[in-house]
Amino acid sequence: MKFFSTHTIQVPQDISSVTRTGSNEVLPEKAGMTQVQVARIWSAMEKLYLTGNHPMLAICLRRYGQIVLNRSIGHAQGNSPTDSATTPKLIATPDTPLCLFSASKTFTAVLIHLLNERGLINLLDPVSYYIPEYAVHGKQETTILHLLTHRGGIPQLANESDPELLFDHRSCVKKICAAKAIFPAGHHPAYHAITAGYILGEIIERVTQQTIKEFLQENISVPMDMPYLNYGLASEYRSIVAQNCITGLNPALGTNAFFKRMLGGDLQSIVNVTNDPRFMDAACPAGNIYTTAEQSGRFFEMLLNGGIYKGKQILARTTVRRATMENARTSFDRTLGMPMRYSAGFQLGSYPFGIYGPATRQAFGHLGLSNNFCWADPERDISVSILSSGKSIIGSHLFALVNLLCQISTQCHADPHSTFKKKMSELYTV
Repeated sequence: MKFFSTHTIQVPQDISSVTRTGSNEVLPEKAGMTQVQVARIWSAMEKLYLTGNHPMLAICLRRYGQIVLNRSIGHAQGNSPTDSATTPKLIATPDTPLCLFSASKTFTAVLIHLLNERGLINLLDPVSYYIPEYAVHGKQETTILHLLTHRGGIPQLANESDPELLFDHRSCVKKICAAKAIFPAGHHPAYHAITAGYILGEIIERVTQQTIKEFLQENISVPMDMPYLNYGLASEYRSIVAQNCITGLNPALGTNAFFKRMLGGDLQSIVNVTNDPRFMDAACPAGNIYTTAEQSGRFFEMLLNGGIYKGKQILARTTVRRATMENARTSFDRTLGMPMRYSAGFQLGSYPFGIYGPATRQAFGHLGLSNNFCWADPERDISVSILSSGKSIIGSHLFALVNLLCQISTQCHADPHSTFKKKMSELYTV
């Protein structure tokens, strides 16, 4: 399996020795599945690990709100392609925190929608209503909704080449406010890797008079019993955090130019930044929430349940619907170079095949650098989180990754009576 890859890990002969299972898994039958179906999904996960492209993998799969898989495989630390056989190794568990990278955008988007729900902002307002200095260089007409849907016209900062800028929230906001729009707002979808996140985060802080970390804790993390889910990672958890590393084919083969355009640095520089304690101290609204697969999956299960978690109304159903409904038809994204469907904060699935697997047009979620997948699929009544520490763009893992997504969609059959469909349909019932 390693023949086609230049940066792979040492895979243990017995992978069960580095496999850990959460205590909260239920029998598949309680979730309308069979042992065989769950076994096929887990087997696909093991095959992905066997490619050697991920020091750590974690998955949490819920169906009908029941956890059928909550497992990790591999090492949180000590088994990257550059580590030696004598490097101290830390076996990962389902409680190992990982960085969500761009999947963090969904949390920031939900916080913005929460402000809209409370009447504190309007998504159609120009950004400059809340950040007056933003209204320069062609950005005067940019609305909050434009930023949520990657149509804000500022997909990257021109002439910026220092990923360490991510450590400084204030400097980022200042530079983005002073930047010239690349496209007129609303004209073209062009994925905003980090820029929109900082501006949305600034709106949250100016409107609430709280830090974005405090606002997330108060409204999501604490009510949903997720103690270390936040932007960045508290110092007491850093000894167990999953270390990120580059795997797969040489990133200079086309991918470095892509990342320099999006994030201001090559892949190695970006990965180095994400392992830096300063990154864990910072708040990067578009890319540095740390959590587990179970906790990120819990967040998507709350959305799938119409904004409710254990009887608590985290979001109004209308807010969930507003955040997850398609904003525009599939269009060519000028940053990613591929067709994409967006809602106001989420990347949407597609048919016949989308980013969450086959026949996933109703799915909503987000990907994160480069093999993090977090989504909910109302058609199947599932919420899924697949997190990894290997930052492989092109490598021997690709077929195995596609196979895993296919197995999840295939083994979790569509359910015409899903909870989400029922709750959303009630919004339009007189």
